[in-house]
Amino acid sequence: MSSQRTGFTTGTCAAAAAKAASMILIGRKVPERVEVGLPDGTRVELPIVRAGGDGTRGEAAVKKDAGDDPDVTDGALIVASVTWARTEGVTFFAGEGVGTVTKPGLALPPGEPAVNPVPRNMISAAVREVTDGNVSVTVSIPGGRELAEKTFNPRLGVTGGLSILGTSGIVRPFSGTALRDSLRCALSVAVACGVRYPILVPGRIGERAAGNLFQFSPEQLIEVSNEWGFMLDQATGEDFDGLLVVGHPGKTAKLPAGHWDTHSTRSPSAVPYVAELACRILGRSVPHATTVEGLFHGLPSQERERVADELAAEIRNAISFRIKKRFPVTVVLVTLSGSLLGSSGDVSPWK
Repeated sequence: MSSQRTGFTTGTCAAAAAKAASMILIGRKVPERVEVGLPDGTRVELPIVRAGGDGTRGEAAVKKDAGDDPDVTDGALIVASVTWARTEGVTFFAGEGVGTVTKPGLALPPGEPAVNPVPRNMISAAVREVTDGNVSVTVSIPGGRELAEKTFNPRLGVTGGLSILGTSGIVRPFSGTALRDSLRCALSVAVACGVRYPILVPGRIGERAAGNLFQFSPEQLIEVSNEWGFMLDQATGEDFDGLLVVGHPGKTAKLPAGHWDTHSTRSPSAVPYVAELACRILGRSVPHATTVEGLFHGLPSQERERVADELAAEIRNAISFRIKKRFPVTVVLVTLSGSLLGSSGDVSPWK
């Protein structure tokens, strides 16, 4: 079986585009492929799909190839425009589709274009292979504002577009690195904004339910996806006053069973665990169901609430043990439609 194909980060693409644009700026001919260095010292070549300009401005574009990774920016054009500048060194600006940092806690201060430190170093090094002059680099991603809505950027406080990312310069398929980096950033933003009572949700169902049931600032809510073990371990290092988990038991019920990565391909169904718990609590067998939602739907309302509350307590205990009881935990379970199913713990800090 063939191995999965790697790709290049937006930072690597921006570095190649900036190098090509710098060549145009000094009057050099741009080759079909431009070579740039990666953080580990290796060098790669990327094709230039568009280049133009004159002695006052150079612009070039690279088409993002994420390999076999399902990257939202795969196929997007990463454009760099380079002009002479009075400011010393290489300065950066956000063009169309590249965001601006608006909240503290990220790798860059508020007001800066969202071109992260490692890509900045890569772009600067690529430009310096062409010219030692003072230049400004504007990075753009046409359509990036719309693509950013599919990412964590709006919640992290990066507005107006995407971030130029990358720590190694290479995209490795399904590594989870980008997601974990985003989650780490979301936690850092929460801490920097003074959040004392964060809310963790698996996804949109939990997010909508939290919005209907509780009061909170945007920085308080963090969408964990399937990375519960990672996120809880990160949170353990912070001095929070309490943690609220809101979500559907189809995901969260996997936690007390010891499955901290809740992706369906990396963890089993939660149905057997919830069914066994229901049988134990009710002292009888429960109707067969293929989903957790179906299992609860098949119970009378009083029994449904009883089982859901006990399940919430089991999840709460598992999370408390994972975070070494650093701070109190509250768990709220909801249906697929967002209705309250059961809970365990004190919800008053979020009311």
